[in-house]
Amino acid sequence: MKHSNEALHYRVEAADRDDHLFQVTLTVPRPAAEQRVMLPVWIPGSYLVREFARHLQGLQARQGARACRVIHEDKCSWTIECDPSRPLLLHYQVWARDASVRAAWLDAERGFFNATSLCLRVEGAADACRHELQIVAPDGARRWRVATALRPVRVDARGFGRYTAADYDELADSPVEMGDFWSGEFDACGVKHRFVVSGASANFDGERLLADAQRICSTAIRFWHPRGRPPHDRYVFLLRASADGYGGLEHRHSTALMCARRDLPRLGEAALANEGYVGLLGLISHEYFHTWNVKRLRPRAFERYDYARENYTDLLWFFEGFTSYYDDLLLRRAGLIDDETYLKLLAKTINQVQQTPGRRVQSLAEASFDAWIKYYRPDENTPNATVSYYTKGALVGLCLDLSLRAEGAGSLDAVLRMLWRRSRGGPIDEADVRAALAEVGARDHAAELDAWVHGTDELPLSALLERHGVETLAEPGSWAQRLGVRASESGGTVKLSAVLRGSVAERAGLAAGDEWLGIEGVGETAGGAWRLNKLDELTLHLRPDAASAVAWVSRDGRLLRLPIDIPPNTQTVRLRLADADAAHRWLGAVPARTTATG
Repeated sequence: MKHSNEALHYRVEAADRDDHLFQVTLTVPRPAAEQRVMLPVWIPGSYLVREFARHLQGLQARQGARACRVIHEDKCSWTIECDPSRPLLLHYQVWARDASVRAAWLDAERGFFNATSLCLRVEGAADACRHELQIVAPDGARRWRVATALRPVRVDARGFGRYTAADYDELADSPVEMGDFWSGEFDACGVKHRFVVSGASANFDGERLLADAQRICSTAIRFWHPRGRPPHDRYVFLLRASADGYGGLEHRHSTALMCARRDLPRLGEAALANEGYVGLLGLISHEYFHTWNVKRLRPRAFERYDYARENYTDLLWFFEGFTSYYDDLLLRRAGLIDDETYLKLLAKTINQVQQTPGRRVQSLAEASFDAWIKYYRPDENTPNATVSYYTKGALVGLCLDLSLRAEGAGSLDAVLRMLWRRSRGGPIDEADVRAALAEVGARDHAAELDAWVHGTDELPLSALLERHGVETLAEPGSWAQRLGVRASESGGTVKLSAVLRGSVAERAGLAAGDEWLGIEGVGETAGGAWRLNKLDELTLHLRPDAASAVAWVSRDGRLLRLPIDIPPNTQTVRLRLADADAAHRWLGAVPARTTATG
């Protein structure tokens, strides 16, 4: 089908907010005789088949007064038998009760959706004509407004009305927020940005969030375009604050974010007082960096999305991992955090990787390829069998950056900018990454990539950091790290979620799912048996020189007494700035803001 001036038209109504149902009407002006439509099974940026069609119901097709036959072909697609000379109308509902950034939500307070959850993709027309989205204001919601990065065609003062997208990909890449939300705007390097926050409390400091987001965006734009214009002319942040939540999903002109309400900046609060807010700024930085790295500069396998099945790439260590390396680093370069805070965040990443036995089992390239079946489907064996392409990928980015700088051959910054220029902000593969590293670094980096990305070798973190003025120190770990467990602690109970391979907990016979009830000392000065409400209470109930103890656990209703060795304290990594001048050539010498704002 050639490109048509006639647009596909989607009419979206928040039809029943109490039952969480969106009503969608799709008009296809020139259908095929056997018109095929499908709803995506996944959303780009979140690598798991989520089967969005499971929430679609009541699909009907009509041409005027005539009902058309609808054939359900498979789990996500339908064929409609119709007259190609007449417009085709499809009517259906979508149940929307997914509070994440990936799907759709509708209740009395708020509406949110990605088109991949609501808008059927029309075969033969997805790339051939404009897609028009009409968002209808719900009855009785006079304070509701709309926020989206889609271009408006005709909208009212609240944003309800008609929007346009060049094709289905643009429509799918433009989430929509509806409700009574807070909204503010700022300019970064000539680009208009809008920030929308729903669910904020009364002491939310919106002006501070705008000022900090502006510094992040300006720093990112200057990173990629020291003397040029960014590829986007608008950007929208859609942030949902809730009791507990965290996450984000990148788009070309926007991002959908979630945070805990307590992590929002508060009126009168000192800049670095809220660690949760630092985490939120890192999330904003991460998703905004994706504007370049994965949404435009992307794996060649993502040049054309296939919405009906998995789209495989072994490059997520680059697109997610390197983005994870730069998210906190750009906060430092923007002056939003100081050296100590940045090094604490970096040490946390190092410790996460070092305490994952799976780093010796799975390579980063394998982790990227297996994201569809492993990363998004964690279980008790996940830390023993897999490695995160986010965290270890970030450390590979760090090692490559510090190696290039130590050899006086540029930086990873220069590598990314070279890849952007050469690909014209388009698809790349690993050969392109290797070529850019070789040119910037004036030597081949195949050995490092083969060992760090395609192998499971340990990374030379301490040596590289020391050459850049950062000393690696050891400090005692927690009881969970010492024993080799991961546990949840709630309501006075300790429940094991994972037991790490090779740990003393594994040797003692502890298993994921066990409820650790108590600890019993061994020997004449043992002190008896004690209820355990938190793992750190082991310090209270065991002598400093204790070499063994007995763990009381509940497993499938049975009470077990498991003898367990008490190992010497595990050492974790702490980073200390030893040479500020050397470090700032890498970190950036912009002083951090430390004053209170109100």
